[in-house]
Amino acid sequence: MKRSAVDGASPLIVIVGRGGSKPRRASSSSSSSPPSSPNTGSAKPNKKITDRLSGVIDAVNDRKLPPELRGQRNAVRSETDILNVVEQRIWHSMEEGHFENLPGKGKPLDLSTNPHADPAEDTLYRILSRNKCAPEWVELNKEIRNNIAEWRSVLKKAWACKKGGDDSKWLVLSGDLKLQLRDINNRVFRYNLIVPFGRQMFGLKWEKEIGRLNDEEPRPVEE
Repeated sequence: MKRSAVDGASPLIVIVGRGGSKPRRASSSSSSSPPSSPNTGSAKPNKKITDRLSGVIDAVNDRKLPPELRGQRNAVRSETDILNVVEQRIWHSMEEGHFENLPGKGKPLDLSTNPHADPAEDTLYRILSRNKCAPEWVELNKEIRNNIAEWRSVLKKAWACKKGGDDSKWLVLSGDLKLQLRDINNRVFRYNLIVPFGRQMFGLKWEKEIGRLNDEEPRPVEE
């Protein structure tokens, strides 16, 4: 028996016997077996971990819902659905008399402390109240509202000059009013930085104020 090899091919095995030589090609185990992908084994565990994490997140979010809505998170389209459940609970409690004979019924509320406020802020507000002072954002709110009322009054008079044909006076007054509007908006911006959440104000816009004056003008009566 003799072995011979061809470049790049499987080795040939030549069997010599009585019946003559019969060449046979040896099979290669490396060429017959398909290549294995190194990422195939790691993809399955990663998918299992992702599925388990998704299940845990869904379970946590489901526990945040009221008992009436648990197990049907897909049916909850917005916060309105949750508020409806809360309102139903309140009405059921009222019908069953759970709000009757509560402690302190018929007595004035004790507003000396706010249990829902930050302790430091609550102490500060009590000190200001005892000294008959208001927080800075309260005083600033009053100033801004007074400034806006005065500014709109001057704007209305300047607009009347424009409608009366006095364009030169309108140009002078409108320039001053725009500077005052910028100052008011700067105050509004500062107010929004120090005011408690939910009490923010909108600034003024020149185009919107002019449009409001146009809307206030009487419309011609159609015959």
